[in-house]
Amino acid sequence: MNQRLALSLAVALAASAGPALAQSDWTGFYIGGHAGGAEQDDDRNEDVRFDTDLDGSFGDTVNTAAPANAFSPGFCGGAANGPTPANGCRSNSDDKADDYGVRLGYDWQSGNFVYGVLGEYASGGVTDSVTAYSTTPAFYTLTRELESTWALRGRAGFTFGDGDNLIYGTAGYAWADVKNDFATSNGVNTFTTNGDSNAKGAQYGLGYERRMGDNFTVGLEYLMSDLKDDEYRVRAQGPAPATNPFIRVNPNGTDFRRGNEDIETSSLRLTLNYRF
Repeated sequence: MNQRLALSLAVALAASAGPALAQSDWTGFYIGGHAGGAEQDDDRNEDVRFDTDLDGSFGDTVNTAAPANAFSPGFCGGAANGPTPANGCRSNSDDKADDYGVRLGYDWQSGNFVYGVLGEYASGGVTDSVTAYSTTPAFYTLTRELESTWALRGRAGFTFGDGDNLIYGTAGYAWADVKNDFATSNGVNTFTTNGDSNAKGAQYGLGYERRMGDNFTVGLEYLMSDLKDDEYRVRAQGPAPATNPFIRVNPNGTDFRRGNEDIETSSLRLTLNYRF
């Protein structure tokens, strides 16, 4: 899924649409919905950061008694298939999700220039995982899922053709409810987490809309979200021998979190609106 594909589909929809029953003013309220697909776009430089002395500063090295880096096998931007990197790691880009929701908005029209504001609720389930591998060997996978997203965006564009076609850009602010999960093959330590979190950031994209009579419009929209979330924490604790890497520095354990706070997603949607 990419911007070129979205624009190509928008042009095709515009070319194939039949003539509208009547040209109408775009000014006014509308209510509608969308349905489509979404995916996670960012697997870059994914790692896990550690706080071995529990001072709130992440970036410590977890060392064995040797001492040696207990996580020297490294990291991957996805969910582990087994306890070592050789077992492979499933890329986040392999996890597609539905994207559906509802919206309410208002547009104003001046000549062929149309601008407005809309509020939107969307649901789907895009997932984003990162895995750390220890020399044990063992894997430690942190996964977050965007359960629901609220957004407030502006949009602006121009009508063309018979005036019943609209192409627009949209941008605004979004916040999401994030479900967090943790999985590991480590059977020695115990692990606690601080639960679910929230993500906030920007949304922006392009869209095409076509009037079908006086009240209905259909369209195609390509939307990108760039959200931030660094709230999730996992604590590795005992019971374990005092030489255990997670409790060598502080007997209360070691905290770890994702190194990359970005949640970058893209979605391609069909839209249907009713205009009052």
